[in-house]
Amino acid sequence: MKKESKGIQNFLKGFQEEEYQKFNAKLIPNLPSKEVLGVRTPILRKLAEELYLRQAERMLQYMTELPHRYLEENHLHAFLIENIKDFSQTMEETEKFLPYINNWATCDTFSPKIFKKYPLEVYEKIKVWLQSTHEYTVRYGIGLLLSNYLEKHFQKEMLELVANIQREEYYIRMMIAWYFATALAKQWSCTLPYLEQHTLEEWTHNKAIQKAIESRRITEEQKEYLRTLKRKTSKK
Repeated sequence: MKKESKGIQNFLKGFQEEEYQKFNAKLIPNLPSKEVLGVRTPILRKLAEELYLRQAERMLQYMTELPHRYLEENHLHAFLIENIKDFSQTMEETEKFLPYINNWATCDTFSPKIFKKYPLEVYEKIKVWLQSTHEYTVRYGIGLLLSNYLEKHFQKEMLELVANIQREEYYIRMMIAWYFATALAKQWSCTLPYLEQHTLEEWTHNKAIQKAIESRRITEEQKEYLRTLKRKTSKK
């Protein structure tokens, strides 16, 4: 066992909830159930804040001990990075950690606030991450474009970057669909042509329309038009 990992694992086990473990394990089917402890995310965020404040050096050591065993360890690692105040260090730790993310939940809950203060620098990194062979690094890059770049820092080329991703992994395709559904809500006129011209592959196209139609941010008139753009599923 690595230097700090055993202690952190035992510490986290003190916050386990049996019923929550069963519930959460079902939401992340690609992880064995035994790798999910059942610790709630708000608790992990609070623990990360307190641990980094009081034991920063120990936590930085823990963050070198990859890969982690449990889902909650990955969550804790992500939240520890969010507590780093220096942008360069935050980015350095993020790039070390991304290849070890192994599930959608850690990927989607990890978003350092400091990244919003450096949109140009982070965008350059995102463009690299989208080319990664690692499933969750690609998903992470798309997720940041969704959360941080669809309003003030939006550029039309970002839609093209995401549309050009040709991957078979479910969690990448689903994030592409979420991205375009959200982009329809925030950048309708720029995004609509990608649906009208069938730029996305069929499953992702239809999923993006489904998610957009479910959104309260899309008008009823827009939803009616999107319904006309659905593609018939190809029989294989």
